[in-house]
Amino acid sequence: MGMELNGTPFMRKEQAVRQEGSTRQTVLTLLKTNGQMNAGELAKQLQITEMAVRRHLGTLERDGLIAPTIVRQAMGRPTHMFSLTEQAELLFPKNYHVLAMDLLEELEEDPETAMMIDRLFEGRKRKLMERYAHRMEGKSLEEKVTELAAIQNDGGYMVQVENGAEGLVLHEYNCPIAHVANRYQQACQCELALFRQLLGTEVERTECLAKGGGKCSYRIAGA
Repeated sequence: MGMELNGTPFMRKEQAVRQEGSTRQTVLTLLKTNGQMNAGELAKQLQITEMAVRRHLGTLERDGLIAPTIVRQAMGRPTHMFSLTEQAELLFPKNYHVLAMDLLEELEEDPETAMMIDRLFEGRKRKLMERYAHRMEGKSLEEKVTELAAIQNDGGYMVQVENGAEGLVLHEYNCPIAHVANRYQQACQCELALFRQLLGTEVERTECLAKGGGKCSYRIAGA
């Protein structure tokens, strides 16, 4: 009897949490496939009350996954239509790396275009340098390293800066372009060159994910 009293409310709560998460995922899927929908349309599709739908919509809007738009109708009151935000789009599968690899392999297979791969990576490094150089202006080396860590974190690299006996070391625990970097070392070479230019000092890569390491680590000279 004691186990039933203690366990049942917890199990009911856990089940309810799973159900709510599943319903919100279904809402996102419906908005993905239908574009904009209002609470009434979603309630009909989900076969739940409109009040329950609005509760889920409130949570999704608070989390930045959906955004409402007021749409005026020919007759009646304006209605709130909901659509996915750019942040929500990231929750759905993407195959950008497949496209990138296909394009690079196409260039690589043709002797006349193979040399363009180096130029593409060099061009990417140049654009990143132009994009971020102003964020380094007037900063000390330590401040530049902190800014670089923020830039890389925004790009999904999961960065941690370690200040130890050997000075500052920047660790990247994730590589968003791993599929490309594993085959094309130009990606890693350009990242290293970019770090050196942005920081204005010598940077040594001591570990590399693309070469079997557990992370990418960069030792920064003069820090």
